[in-house]
Amino acid sequence: MTVRVAIDCMGGDHGLSVTIPAAIAFSDHQSDVHLILVGKPGPIAEALRAAGRQAGDKDARIRIQGATEVVEMDEPVAQALRGKRDSSMRVAIDLVRRGEADACVSAGNTGALMAISRSVLKMIDGIDRPAIAASLPTRTGGQTMVLDLGANVDCDPGHLLQFAVMGCALVSALGGSERPRVGLLNIGEEVIKGNEVVKQAGELLRTSGLNFIGNVEGNDLFAGTADVVVCDGFVGNVALKTSEGLAQMLSGFIREEFTRGPLAKAIAMLAYPVLKRFKQRIDHRRYNGASLIGLRGIVIKSHGSSDAYGFEQALRRGYDASRNGLLRRITDAIPTVQSSQ
Repeated sequence: MTVRVAIDCMGGDHGLSVTIPAAIAFSDHQSDVHLILVGKPGPIAEALRAAGRQAGDKDARIRIQGATEVVEMDEPVAQALRGKRDSSMRVAIDLVRRGEADACVSAGNTGALMAISRSVLKMIDGIDRPAIAASLPTRTGGQTMVLDLGANVDCDPGHLLQFAVMGCALVSALGGSERPRVGLLNIGEEVIKGNEVVKQAGELLRTSGLNFIGNVEGNDLFAGTADVVVCDGFVGNVALKTSEGLAQMLSGFIREEFTRGPLAKAIAMLAYPVLKRFKQRIDHRRYNGASLIGLRGIVIKSHGSSDAYGFEQALRRGYDASRNGLLRRITDAIPTVQSSQ
């Protein structure tokens, strides 16, 4: 099976200087992928030549799809949606709609990507809202899929149930458990804790047939307690940004202490293998690539400031989700949502 991935090459903080090297590296690592590089043909071809590659006859697994416009990172969503119908972002998403690509990956404007994806692809029948889902590392060496991370500030209990079903399908599609453990993010483990929306969502989840383990707290996100953690987009985005800030602070503290003086620098040299492994374990680039889940197509959002390694991981997410039937898994699980509601 060949997986076709459309790449918004012009999106993100760094554009072609990141997307083209990432695309080449991913193509070299994955022989059954065909990449569609979407954007301004001239600059894309030039970037490929600079990397010693050429799309088309000399590299049949890479082709260029022209687009004349670019959605800027700070561009208003309405302008990107209505005013730029030939943007690299929209053209890449439209390739998925037309069945010419199995997944789309972009590092561009998140709001614009969500709005255009929803407008072009529409929602899966039985799913009311899309959600942003991403993995966080755990101290057990695994990952926890968390959703929603910012697409829906206000949710009702039925939405949280839908997020749980989609999160389970995503974990399974990305090579995790076929029956993931689902936790509902709350201010306590007790059933009586939380607001009314969370309490009612808990009741729906307990009768859903999912592997629901109950309420989980913020410290469970990195403990490996659950494979899927569900929350509304307000709570999820705050939790994500808090964890990113904490990781950056701790890394900064370690760097400062090991460069404080000659003795500290000497100790740092001795501790380098340990520090290197520590850095690899908390490297956020390994987990880059959030799924805009619930749409009739696979769309992956890379971090806007991602480097080539991070963007390659986002390409991997899109490839894995497509190859392992994410959309089919969600569609098959819809009756679970409908019966529980």
